[in-house]
Amino acid sequence: MENYKDFLKYDEALARYQEWQSSGLLSERPFGVNELREAFLAFFESKGHLRLNSFSLVPHNDNSLLLINSGMAPLKPYFTGQEIPPRTRVTTCQKCIRTGDIENIGKTDRHGTFFEMLGNFSFGDYFKTEAIHWSWEFLTGIVKLDPARLYPSIYQDDDEAFDIWNQQVGIPAERIFRFGKADNFWEHGQGPCGPCSEIYYDRGEKYGCGQAGCTVGCECDRYIEVWNNVFTQFDNDGHGNYEELEQKNIDTGMGLERLGVVVQDVDSLFTVDTNLALLQSVCSLAHKEYKRDHEADISLRIITDHIKSCTFMISDGIMPSNEGRGYVLRRLLRRAARHGRKLGIEGTFLATLSSTVIELSKGGYPELDEKKAMIFKVLTEEEDKFNKAIDLGLEILADMEKEMEDAGKTVLSGENAFKLYDTYGFPLDLTKEILEEKNLKVDEEGFAASMKEQKDKAREARKTTNYMGADVTVYQSIDPAITTEFVGYDKLEGTTRISVLTTEEEIVEALTDGQKGTIIVEETTLYATMGGQQGDTGFITGAGGRFQVEDTIKLQGGKTGHVGIMVSGMLQTGESVVTKADESKRMATAKNHSATHLLHKALRTVLGTHVEQAGSFVAPDRLRFDFTHFSAMTAEELKQVEDIVNAQIEASLPVITEVMGLEEAKKTGAMALFGEKYGEKVRVVRMGDFSTELCGGTHVANTNAVASFKILSEAGIAAGVRRIEALTSRGLMEFYRQEEEELYKASKAAKTVPSGLADKVEAMMEEIKSLHAENEKLKNKLAKDSLGNVMDQVKEIKGIKLLAAKAEGTDMNGLRNLGDQIKEKLGDGVIVLASVTDGKVNLMATATDGAMAKGAHAGNLIKGIAKLVGGGGGGRPNMAQAGGKNPAGVDQALAEAAAVLEGQLG
Repeated sequence: MENYKDFLKYDEALARYQEWQSSGLLSERPFGVNELREAFLAFFESKGHLRLNSFSLVPHNDNSLLLINSGMAPLKPYFTGQEIPPRTRVTTCQKCIRTGDIENIGKTDRHGTFFEMLGNFSFGDYFKTEAIHWSWEFLTGIVKLDPARLYPSIYQDDDEAFDIWNQQVGIPAERIFRFGKADNFWEHGQGPCGPCSEIYYDRGEKYGCGQAGCTVGCECDRYIEVWNNVFTQFDNDGHGNYEELEQKNIDTGMGLERLGVVVQDVDSLFTVDTNLALLQSVCSLAHKEYKRDHEADISLRIITDHIKSCTFMISDGIMPSNEGRGYVLRRLLRRAARHGRKLGIEGTFLATLSSTVIELSKGGYPELDEKKAMIFKVLTEEEDKFNKAIDLGLEILADMEKEMEDAGKTVLSGENAFKLYDTYGFPLDLTKEILEEKNLKVDEEGFAASMKEQKDKAREARKTTNYMGADVTVYQSIDPAITTEFVGYDKLEGTTRISVLTTEEEIVEALTDGQKGTIIVEETTLYATMGGQQGDTGFITGAGGRFQVEDTIKLQGGKTGHVGIMVSGMLQTGESVVTKADESKRMATAKNHSATHLLHKALRTVLGTHVEQAGSFVAPDRLRFDFTHFSAMTAEELKQVEDIVNAQIEASLPVITEVMGLEEAKKTGAMALFGEKYGEKVRVVRMGDFSTELCGGTHVANTNAVASFKILSEAGIAAGVRRIEALTSRGLMEFYRQEEEELYKASKAAKTVPSGLADKVEAMMEEIKSLHAENEKLKNKLAKDSLGNVMDQVKEIKGIKLLAAKAEGTDMNGLRNLGDQIKEKLGDGVIVLASVTDGKVNLMATATDGAMAKGAHAGNLIKGIAKLVGGGGGGRPNMAQAGGKNPAGVDQALAEAAAVLEGQLG
């Protein structure tokens, strides 16, 4: 049993609390959300836990989650044993987002998407006794909650937990509640699971339902769960069979804001100190007062919650898009923007509120302040985009609502809902929300049918996952203690020993000639694909065999996999081998990688410091660089960037790499990149005084080795993300060689030399233009000849002349030209012409101003006769056209033209 400084049994803790109460010491307890966070982390540090910063909201190697939604989610590899934790005791405050009930956010004050989860975790270290004692010690000794208001619950069969609470902590049996599997047993399908022990706090009668049986477990707000100890002691085989785990774990979760509700004695998550400050900022912008108007309160809460989630998501590199986590961000952002409009907030306002979020939270999450320029830019750009779309979309939706009302319907068709989504950028959720406010609904099945192709693609893309949310592979069977060290920064060849051999399906002792597989060694000179840099290829050679490495990949737990095929002999586990990277590919890749660093700095110099790397691809033959920016680059900007990079190449800057602590590296001004998971020690790559970045990749020793740099293209790939494709050195020379080859081919085809190709092409274009004009004249003459003398076919319909005739073998352009010529002879009237070419029907109608003045409408006329030729079409009142697939109906269609025109003329 460990020493518990602030631990007192129930009766003693009760007496201490009463003493604090009478002496006024309760005022000294942690009160604000930021204070409570620090108090929790410091407390568990004092218990030997390693404090880790919050992980990104973007899951790492976990396909089961779009966003991190619990404190333990990023730690799953440690719980499953696939990775070795940095320490067996860890404590975190994890930023989380849950979006399963977005539609309920704001309607009540019990729901929020963003929250912080305090956690203390044990990986095979301490278990129930310490976990329960420390939770009691923290709540009663550090936070100074009234012990008389705390009630533990346990799983119904967990007598061990009951004895700890009852006999060691001293809580009377009647204050300990036993609940069933649904409430107090944590499991997630197959994998580790176990019973829970929760701690409830009695907030008092003012928050209760008033019913006689109100107690722990009631659905009202009186008894609130503040702490949940999960005792991971079993393994579920997926069929309801449980085996005791050899390594038992502790997974503790406590919502920080929920603890704030209890300590501050406020009514909801929205009125704890930090959220209240944000809520008041929203009220100030909207000129509203909270708790005065129910509908306004809904909008105030929605904006307060959503802007917090949006700020944190963007800080972790998530960009608005129409799928995945980017869609979640866009949905939250646009919902907040719309409710701002409902409150009467004019113009863009989300960036203003985001600055409040950052000020309130940057102490616990410094990345918010570091990324604020980009956060504000993304918010403002997306809000502007939405504001432009929403006015037109709301107008179209209003028309649809009017049609529904006239037809006596209360359900918007799925087809119309999809039109709003596809044409005007209205997510289905937004359409639903707007209609629900008017007691109308959407045909979601119809919408889903319209989206079927996209849904099918998404379904095919979803992967079958295990407990970790990753593809189940042979690599997960490897001992987590096995690791690989990369030693190839300054050499391409090295001697090492084989740790593991696998085929594509299982771990094996040997690989023989012709077998495909993966080799894991203790040390490697081959770089694994990481940070955008593609992995090395090469060879692994032993005394009796040679393995060709086709790809080098990063595996979980610090292992490197060399994937390829045995080209000769045999290799065995434990054998001494030589790893050798392909020199030419390594050097070409290093040149391209160093060029991306120069490019990154050049982009920030030309476009501004909001530019952040959003992804990259570095291969031997090319490089690709994705970055945050919100408009297409101009030709001048591209030239400036290119010139800066080439100037730094010519400057022969030394490329120096240093290994140092992360905090020390940040002080040097080194840029950290989105999505990268940095350890305590990092590599800092400096290129003279021009560029400094954190980077684990391979580089040239001097920028002059890059030789040359050329941007091939710049384009948008997502909202707020641009992509540059570029070449250097050998890749650039190969590109120019291919361009030269094409130039000579084109010159030869044009029967000239490369220097005269432009003049020759211009002359050929003039010739083509002349021939085209001559061809059009001939086609017009043929069309006119095929029509013959048709003026005797003119009819008069209610005082308006109508000519409906066939012009065989004439295309649509020819029909239009004929129509113009006939109008000159006809005067005021309507002309309908038809032709059949290659088995397809062309219809054209034109009406003069005088005819239109009396009601003639070419578009409606075509629409009325096109169905007779198996087609459809329409157009303007003065000119329209249509196509069809039924030549046999041409005569009937021309005859019908008179009847349709007569109907128009009234």
